[in-house]
Formats: sequence, C-alpha cells, structure tokens
Amino acid sequence: MNQPWTQRTRPDRLERRIEFDDYESTRSFLERLNALAESEGRFPDISFGRTYVNLTLRPDDEQLVGEVDHAFAAAIDALL
Repeated sequence: MNQPWTQRTRPDRLERRIEFDDYESTRSFLERLNALAESEGRFPDISFGRTYVNLTLRPDDEQLVGEVDHAFAAAIDALL
C-alpha cells in the first residue's frame, strides 16, 4: 500500500514511499518524475528498487517545508 507524504524534522523534509506492481510501472513513473523535476527545476532525493520508489523533498531554502514543497509533492502525486 502506498503511504501518504510524511513531514519529518531535523532536517525538515517530506518523505513518501510508493509501491508498484512491476518494474515497468516503476520505470514509467521514474521517467514521468524526471520530466516533472526537469520542468520545475526541483530534484527530490530518490532511492528505488524493482517495485518501489522512496522520495524525500527538502526545502530549497533549507528552512522549513512550506507551500511550494507541498505543491511539488501534489504534482508528484498527480503523476500516479
């Protein structure tokens, strides 16, 4: 089951794990994520395996997570 975004502190960030049925679905999502990241100029920390992707979003200004970070998280959710 896919988990919602979780806000963590020290440092402030958003995290999410997304699971997929197969490698092709994972790869397709990563390609869409790459296009979004390039267009937005924001690059989340990513780790992934055959059927999952872990994402971490950190604020650009290295302060606290804000509206712009939540908007980017929502844009990533829309890729699903």
